[in-house]
Amino acid sequence: MSKKLSEEEKSVLEQFMIPFFHIGKRFPLFPGKNSAEVEPALLGISKEELTLFRKNLEENAKQAALELLKEDDIVDLIDQIPFDGEETIAVLGDSLTEDAQGWFSILKHLLEISVDKASFTFINAGVSYNTSADALRRIDRDILMSKPDWVFVALGTFDAQRLNVAQNRTLMPLSETWENLNTIQEILEENVENPIVWITPPPVISELLESNPIYDFTISEEDLGPVREVVSGKRGVMVDPQGARMGEGPDAWNYIGDGLHPSLSGHINTVRSVLKMLAQAEV
Repeated sequence: MSKKLSEEEKSVLEQFMIPFFHIGKRFPLFPGKNSAEVEPALLGISKEELTLFRKNLEENAKQAALELLKEDDIVDLIDQIPFDGEETIAVLGDSLTEDAQGWFSILKHLLEISVDKASFTFINAGVSYNTSADALRRIDRDILMSKPDWVFVALGTFDAQRLNVAQNRTLMPLSETWENLNTIQEILEENVENPIVWITPPPVISELLESNPIYDFTISEEDLGPVREVVSGKRGVMVDPQGARMGEGPDAWNYIGDGLHPSLSGHINTVRSVLKMLAQAEV
C-alpha cells in the first residue's frame, strides 16, 4: 500500500464500507472478482486485515443467533416455521441486507444451528444502495438461476432517497417503485413454489444521515412511508408492515452512526419479526 490509513479512515471502513462491500456483487462479470488481492487493495488495507474484519462480522452474527436461541419464544417459533432443513433460501435486497453481520446472516446461523441435520443453501443477493429497479435488473442472474425454494425481498429504502443535488424529487417515483415491485412479485410467483417473504424498509434517522459526510443523499419518513405502504400491499408473507420493529422514534441504538443501516440489535429485531411471520406462513 502507498500509505497507512489513519484511525479515522479505518473507522469509516470498518463501520460504513466493509460490511456492505463485496466486489463479486458489485462487479459480477469482472474476471478479477475472485482474486483475494483485489478487494483489500480497493479498500486500502491488507488481505489479512480484511480477513480479520470479515471474520469478526461473521462472529458477531453467529453470537447474535446464539443469544436469540436462549429465548424460549424464539425456539418455539423455529419449531413452527415451514422449513425441513434442505431448502435453498435467497434474499433480494440492498445494503441493509448485504450487511455481513445483518439479519440474513443472523438468520442463516440461527437455522443452521437449530434445525436438525440442516443442509440449507443461503444466497444473499443484497447489493448496497440498490433501488427496486437495480434489483429487478439482476433478479434472473442473482435469484432465479439458483432455483430457490424461498425468496425474501427487502427493498425500497433507496427508492426514497433524495440526492443532495436534486432535492426536489425522490430518485425513484413511487409509481415506478410500485411497477418494479409488482414485476418482481409476478416473476417470483411464476418461478418459486413458496410465498414471497416481503420485509418492509425500516425508518431512517434522517438527522444522522444528513450529517454524515460520506453520503450524497437524504431519506425522510415522508418519502419512505409511502414506499412501505407499496411493499405492504404485496401478496405473500409480510414482515413488519408498519415498519415498527426499530422501536418508537425509532430508537437510535438500533442503528449504526449513519442512522440508515441497522446495528446488530436492529438486525436482531428484524430476525424476530421474520421468524414470527414465517411461523404463521401458509404453504
